[in-house]
Amino acid sequence: MGLLSIEGVTHWSIPVNDLDESEKFYGDLLGLEHIGRLGNSVMSCFGVGDNRILLCEQPKEMPYRPSAHVHHSFTVTPETLTEACKVFIEQKVDVAELVYRRKGVFTGRELYFHDPSGNRLELRDPTWQDGMPEPTFDELAAL
Repeated sequence: MGLLSIEGVTHWSIPVNDLDESEKFYGDLLGLEHIGRLGNSVMSCFGVGDNRILLCEQPKEMPYRPSAHVHHSFTVTPETLTEACKVFIEQKVDVAELVYRRKGVFTGRELYFHDPSGNRLELRDPTWQDGMPEPTFDELAAL
């Protein structure tokens, strides 16, 4: 037990280069619920489940950061992950990789991609298990 007792997560923040473009990406493409812009209009709040995400426009454009370790993950159904493969091709989303994770804390099928500002994101299907089929990204997009 720590010295403090944190009761929950209020939100997490994602830095973005262009707030309008990012609102379209997270709202229209990923389907997160747009709650509204904060009073200063350089931050926009989205909801997914019980969680809140703040898109925070940076004063200067961030460099593209394709870090394989720093990312934000969203849980999806197998059907949504398959649909995302099709949509990402149509919408020219920068897809990094499709991973089938057999061991660890978060097992399942993981689709990594980047938002317009270069933030690495993940769609995770936790229902996939070792021994199940492992179609490629292109095969999923063709289903």
